[in-house]
Amino acid sequence: MFPLVIDLRGRRVVVIGAGRVGTDKARQLLDAGALVTVISKELLTALPDGVSLFVERAYQYGDLEGALLAVAATGDGDVNDEIVREANERNVLLNVVDDLGRSAFYFTANYRDGEVLVSVSTGGASPALAQWVRNRVASALPRNLASVASRLRAERAALHSQGHSTENRPWMQRVEQLVEEL
Repeated sequence: MFPLVIDLRGRRVVVIGAGRVGTDKARQLLDAGALVTVISKELLTALPDGVSLFVERAYQYGDLEGALLAVAATGDGDVNDEIVREANERNVLLNVVDDLGRSAFYFTANYRDGEVLVSVSTGGASPALAQWVRNRVASALPRNLASVASRLRAERAALHSQGHSTENRPWMQRVEQLVEEL
């Protein structure tokens, strides 16, 4: 596995299945700014606010067209087989819930403070363990990281606008200083 942060703002993502797991994945994707389409035969739990489109029917070939990534949360192995085939044909990154062998990516346990994102993965072995580690890490971090990141972004931008490089600067010292100040 390769850890990667993807900017999903304005990108089409499809979630197939509207049970508890599917709607939870939809919420996480919405929080990342994705344009989420949910397709499901039935709505088993309330959809999160912001879903771009809800299609109340069974999955059909072609539903993944134009999607960057998709989530199969159907609980039906035969339907998931069809979704996997289409995702492979269209080069859509797919997460098949609870089926690591057919997933191109996994969801991580995240802690966010503004632009600072800490993501924990167990490679799909145990979401509960990933959440436990995330909570431990989050409790150890100072609560001002969003402000620190904002200040550092501004300082780096000012240096760039003056034609200076941001490399070979004592950034770690500056981080320590801002964490203490803020």
